[in-house]
Amino acid sequence: MTRFVLLVSLTVLPVHLWAAVTQEHTSFPTSVNGEPFPWNKMRLPDTVSPLHYHLLIHPNLTSLDFTGWVQIQIEVNENTRTIILHSKDLHISNAKLLGSDIGQPQALKVLEYPYFQQIALISDNALLKKGHVYLVELEFAANLSESFHGFYKSTYRTSKGDIRAVASTQFEPTSARAAFPCFDEPAFKANFSIRIRREAKHIALSNMPKLRTLELPDGLFEDQFDMSVKMSTYLVAYIVSDFLSISKTTLHGVQISVYAVPEKIDQAEFALDAAVKLLDFYDDYFDIPYPLPKQDLAAIPDFQCGAMENWGLTTYRESGLLFDPHKSSASDKLGITMIIAHELAHQWFGNLVTMQWWNDLWLNEGFAKFMEFVSVNITNPELQVEDYFLGKCFEAMEVDSLSSSHPVSTPVENPAQIQEMFDDVSYDKGACILNMLREFLTPDAFKLGIVRYLKRYSYQNTVNSNLWESLTNVCDSDGLDEGRLKGVESCRRSLSHSGASKWHSEDELDVKAMMETWTLQEGFPLITVEVRGREVRLSQERYLKSDDLSQTSSFLWHVPLTYIISGSTTVHRFLLKTKTDVLYLPEEVDWIKFNVDMSGYYIVHYEGSGWDDLIKLLKHNHTALSSNDRASLINNAFQLVSVGKLPLDKALDLTLYLSKETEIMPVTQGFRELVPLYKLMEKRDMVELENQMKGYILQLFRKLIDQQSWTDDGSVSQRMLRSYLLLFGCVRGHPPCVSTATQLFNQWRDSDGNMSLPNDVTMAVFSVGARTEDGWEFLFEKYKDQLGRSNKEVRLGVTNQYSTREMLAEVRSFFSSLRAETGAELRCIQQALENIEENIRWMDKNLPLLKAWLHRHDDQHKNTEL
Repeated sequence: MTRFVLLVSLTVLPVHLWAAVTQEHTSFPTSVNGEPFPWNKMRLPDTVSPLHYHLLIHPNLTSLDFTGWVQIQIEVNENTRTIILHSKDLHISNAKLLGSDIGQPQALKVLEYPYFQQIALISDNALLKKGHVYLVELEFAANLSESFHGFYKSTYRTSKGDIRAVASTQFEPTSARAAFPCFDEPAFKANFSIRIRREAKHIALSNMPKLRTLELPDGLFEDQFDMSVKMSTYLVAYIVSDFLSISKTTLHGVQISVYAVPEKIDQAEFALDAAVKLLDFYDDYFDIPYPLPKQDLAAIPDFQCGAMENWGLTTYRESGLLFDPHKSSASDKLGITMIIAHELAHQWFGNLVTMQWWNDLWLNEGFAKFMEFVSVNITNPELQVEDYFLGKCFEAMEVDSLSSSHPVSTPVENPAQIQEMFDDVSYDKGACILNMLREFLTPDAFKLGIVRYLKRYSYQNTVNSNLWESLTNVCDSDGLDEGRLKGVESCRRSLSHSGASKWHSEDELDVKAMMETWTLQEGFPLITVEVRGREVRLSQERYLKSDDLSQTSSFLWHVPLTYIISGSTTVHRFLLKTKTDVLYLPEEVDWIKFNVDMSGYYIVHYEGSGWDDLIKLLKHNHTALSSNDRASLINNAFQLVSVGKLPLDKALDLTLYLSKETEIMPVTQGFRELVPLYKLMEKRDMVELENQMKGYILQLFRKLIDQQSWTDDGSVSQRMLRSYLLLFGCVRGHPPCVSTATQLFNQWRDSDGNMSLPNDVTMAVFSVGARTEDGWEFLFEKYKDQLGRSNKEVRLGVTNQYSTREMLAEVRSFFSSLRAETGAELRCIQQALENIEENIRWMDKNLPLLKAWLHRHDDQHKNTEL
């Protein structure tokens, strides 16, 4: 699932209730009717297992409710008279048990326990015997959800002003139970045969192709879909709508279709072409044929998540799937391609092989995020996605550096805890440590291992150790037919150039031991490097933005270090498994740079003259380091300032070279580190210092801004860089930028908004046009239906700029009242508070240094101009 997280998405129980239900009960709770409920745990018992669901759904898009019937084939693992399964806000009726050993169908008593979102089906007259198979039949009804989870109502408005309704599903992680009674845990995989009733004006979609349509009385139709492959309940999907579609077939014979509202179907072509290329890539890369005959991609008008990987029917926000060549930007093209790549990667990682429980969500999401970059780099090289992977790791580290972070694999029980796992740690950190592991093992060996993992555990559930075992000794025979990727020559090459030879001399390669240090503990290491002649002294500690040093002492990682030295392009490697260690260079060097291309999930501090040597290198020959290395130095320097390891003036000295920089990653990282500094000052009314900081940033990038054309020409990276630079220049009042933007805005306004502006410069043009009252009113009238930002963006954009103790108290008070009303102690609240606390510490410590450095720099700049 592609994330789109709101600050508070709180359709959850009050916190005191979740605290109660997550405790280990010694007595049994009371069901709704007052009888004892025969189960006292959040997780379902394993006394029975579902094998197959026959599911009939009939939504009414006028009354906005639905009815349904489900027949579940179950296998009994232990003798029992009770079946526990999930149901949330469903009215259950007419529950029956059928089996060859019980004669006539038996009525089942239904007990409900809403706090666990469970029902108990009790058989008073028949014992369900171990090893036997039975059928459970239930009728149910409910309203279509208003919350964008479960089976919910979506609406859109046509160009004529008509409002149309759509019924769609979003079940991950725990909302299938709100659409039909089921065993709603990922390990309870089963086959599904789905039927959907609808009106003639609608179509129905589900995971599998439609087999037939029956005409029923009262103008209704029933679409019957083929039986699904074995899958978890959260991957079930169905849609009833008036969508139209376009289709193509992949080289492997899979039909790909993109569905959208009728007036936007002409925006589906780009997504269709991308999906065809990506599914073919995955088919070949994994050496496992996509197991379904079709793959639908549906653009849903109201969709809270970014996208969802339902097997055979992936669903998306309209903005995440539809591309208008006349209005969409370069970043839109990149974003749509990456989202599709993510969801299609899930068809193997997550759908074919699924985590056993939500604590290992990262096995789904980290892999899908990682495969976004692997796949798009091959299928769409013009998008240059390698430029953006590093940014994802920086974003993950921002969250992972807080004391509120969590391990990639962490225990969760209730739905609120499970929902919190869908964050930067599971997605982006998961992808970054996988990339680090690929570099550790070599790309060929890593690929062999993940293919083995997918083939070994197809249609099953896994835990972390299953992956590590599959990635260990990848060429050993295990009796699996692993296709052409298992060829002898491939394994010979893998062994002769293996990660083992590059990282170890005598140690045995232990993937599990290494990776558990990255998945079972939160945070990441700070590596300190001290060079003394040929001797390089290394140490590691947890990097943590906190004054509490006790939180850093017990952490130890197996860190696959890489480094380059002056006078050589060779990448050297060293595995650091202890708190301290020493390596020796063949000769003394002018400089040394660790974490080559930032392929490792750690940051580096250089003692002694280490930082001065690198600053000197950037000043005189910055292209001696790769653009990723340059970006990582900028990032690491300011991260070290935050924890008092590096003086602020040293980090600012490093940024001076940016006046010569042209690559997107270092430029972007420079903006990411410098712009927040004046944002903090804005909130403290430090006008003079704020303007000094803005002036310094503009001075660094003025030459690059002036080189930009006001067109959509160039690669995606060039276009995205242009868009950001021109917007920054215009907002900062850079005269050449403002002049051109004003001219374009006036031309656009004179055409009544009909003139086509280059997509990549639109924001820069509008930022200037909106400065006048007339310009703002014209913009507002033209775009009022499109204005708005997500709650998450607003929250982050605001709290990241708060930097006073008064603001901290205000936000604490706000969140306290929020919890009282909603009862949700979400991790994002703690992160917001920690961000403000960090801003306060930063300003208290560094404000005098910043003033002095800017004053000194201004004097030097004036003297240079003289």
